[in-house]
Amino acid sequence: MRFKNLMTVLSMLALVCSGAIFFTHTAVAEETIELTYACMFPPTHIQSILPETWCREVEKRTNGRVKITYYPGQTLLKGAKIFGGVEDGIADIGTSVLGYSRGVFPAMEAIDLPMGYPNGTVATLVINDFYEQFKPKSFSKVEPMYFHAHGPGVLHSKKPVHKMEDLRGMKVRSYGFNAAMTKALGGVPVAMTQADVYEALQKGVADATFSPSEVLKGWKQAEVIKATTLCTGVGYTAGFFVVMNKEKWDSLPKDIQEIIRDVNKEWVAKYGEAWTKSDEEGLAFSRSLGNEIIELSPEENARWAIAVQPVIDGYVKDKTAKGLPAQEYVDFIRADIKKHSK
Repeated sequence: MRFKNLMTVLSMLALVCSGAIFFTHTAVAEETIELTYACMFPPTHIQSILPETWCREVEKRTNGRVKITYYPGQTLLKGAKIFGGVEDGIADIGTSVLGYSRGVFPAMEAIDLPMGYPNGTVATLVINDFYEQFKPKSFSKVEPMYFHAHGPGVLHSKKPVHKMEDLRGMKVRSYGFNAAMTKALGGVPVAMTQADVYEALQKGVADATFSPSEVLKGWKQAEVIKATTLCTGVGYTAGFFVVMNKEKWDSLPKDIQEIIRDVNKEWVAKYGEAWTKSDEEGLAFSRSLGNEIIELSPEENARWAIAVQPVIDGYVKDKTAKGLPAQEYVDFIRADIKKHSK
C-alpha cells in the first residue's frame, strides 16, 4: 500500500515537472470570452454597421480572446428595453436611445433639449464631454463604453411647413422633450419609437416627425413624407448610450479592458462623422424623390426658438427642485456647442 502511495506521489511530481499541469492551467486561462451585443438599428443602417465593426475590432485586437455575438434590428432586445436588459445581464453590451427610458437619466436628459445643435459631430463630442464632466449616477450599474448623438432634429412632414402656424394641429411623432417641443410649436405629439414611424406616416397615424435628416434614407422615411423643414433654431439631438453590464466588465482581464477603452476612443469620432454624413445623405435621398427642402429664415427660426424656450426652462426648474445642478448642465452644453462649432 505504501509503495502504491509513493508511486502516486512520484507520478504527480512527474506531471508537475513535465509542465502538463502548467499547460492545463494556461489553457483554462486563455478560454475565449464570449459576449453578446444588442442593437436597435436595422443591420444595413450605418449606426448598426458601426457597432458591428466595433465588435470585430475588439476581437481582432484581443487576438480572438474575445468573441462577440452581435444582434442588430432589435432581435435580442427592443430599443426601449436594451438599457435594462444590459443591467440585468440579458445582453452583455447594448446601444439604444437614452430618451427611450424616461426618468432614468435625469442629468443626461439635458442633452436632448432643443439647443440648436449644428451637426452630429458636435453633438457627439458634447455628450461625451458632458458625461466626463458630471459622471451621472444613472450609470452606476453599467460600464459606459461611450456615447453618441445625432445631428439636428428637424421636421419631416407630409405637408410642407413654411412657418410655425403651418404646424398647428399636426400629429407629430415625438417623445420626451420632443413631445413638449411639439406642443410648444402648436402640434400634437404622438409617441413611438423610430422603428414604427414609417408605417405611422404611411397610414396617417402621424402627419410629421421630428427626427434627424438621416432617417430619410436610413429608415426610408423620405418615401412617406413630402417636405423637410430645416428648423435649426430648435435643432435638438437624441443621446445614445453604448454600455456593458458592470459585472461582466469587472470580470474582464485588465489588458482586455484597456484594449476596449482604446477602441472606444476611436469610435467616438467615427460615430460623430457618421451622423453628420448620414444627414447629408438623407437630404440628398429625399431630394431625389422630389421632396421639398425648406430652410426657415433667421427671423422664423428665432420665432421657433423663442416658442420652445419654456421647454428648457421647465427642465431647469424641475431638475433643480430634485437637487440637480440643472442650470449648470444647460450652461455647460451651450458653451460646449460653441467650443466644438468653431
